[in-house]
Amino acid sequence: MKALLYDQFGGNDRFRIGAVSDPLVGPDSVLVKVVAAGLNPVDYKVREGYLQGLMQAVFPVVPGWDVAGVVVKAGLDTPEFSVGDEVLAYARKDFVHGGTIAELVEVPVRTAAHKPSGLSFEDAAALPLAGLTALQTVRRSGLGAGSTVLVHAAAGGVGSFATQLALMAGARVVGTAGESNHDYLRELGAEPVAYGDGLVAAAKALVPDGFDVILDYVGGQAIDTVPDLLRPGGSVVSIADGRVAGLGGTYAWVRPNSGELAELAAMAAAGRLRVTVSEVFDLDDAAKAYAALEGGHTRGKIVVRI
Repeated sequence: MKALLYDQFGGNDRFRIGAVSDPLVGPDSVLVKVVAAGLNPVDYKVREGYLQGLMQAVFPVVPGWDVAGVVVKAGLDTPEFSVGDEVLAYARKDFVHGGTIAELVEVPVRTAAHKPSGLSFEDAAALPLAGLTALQTVRRSGLGAGSTVLVHAAAGGVGSFATQLALMAGARVVGTAGESNHDYLRELGAEPVAYGDGLVAAAKALVPDGFDVILDYVGGQAIDTVPDLLRPGGSVVSIADGRVAGLGGTYAWVRPNSGELAELAAMAAAGRLRVTVSEVFDLDDAAKAYAALEGGHTRGKIVVRI
């Protein structure tokens, strides 16, 4: 099969398009013909070797954990799915090797959900990792109706979902983003503030008594400002900066969860959860897709169509 590959850790120039063997199908997995695959920043961080101490890489590596496609072969014990089913998945395994930027991918059933007919393959591929990260961090934060919530990187893939989920829960949401994304955040229902030196003052002008919850999807300055912006007894969750633990917060890593993914897919298909796909690339241009992602400040998600 044809896939995007890299044979050693490094930069975007390590990518190549090549042929690899079709994946085997384990007893609790399905083989999926990929229609679309979503890109995430963690993909290129893995490629650059940042997760070497966390996950084993088996070269050549096919990147990508997000997928939407059609089941073409079922494992020995997969009653949840049949050949021909349309699915989406956060197909992360315990090691890095056979990812989703390929014509075929083996998908453990614990990571997959049925794709609703009203959800496009591109939108479905944009949903798994970012949507699950948003849902799980929102729930772990304890926010609810009446909470004041600050979402960092609110226009990004994870942040845009978290903003919407917090609003659905009845919270008031302030989101950090570049000026070019402020109207987008207003469309989602959030109150935008700009990154930079004036962040603390701008956020305090909106919520003088401090936020009940801070959701951090960028790290760095976002964590630096927590002592100034979180009210006493408030909750902070970060996926990007381990220093949050020293502030009494939670450092989170998203988990595959087929039930939660089905919830998100149903919300998106019903129009309750907006999925923003900023660009769609062909497989042959997948390295360019990652270059666009690595350039930063992407609104929503980038997808590769196979």
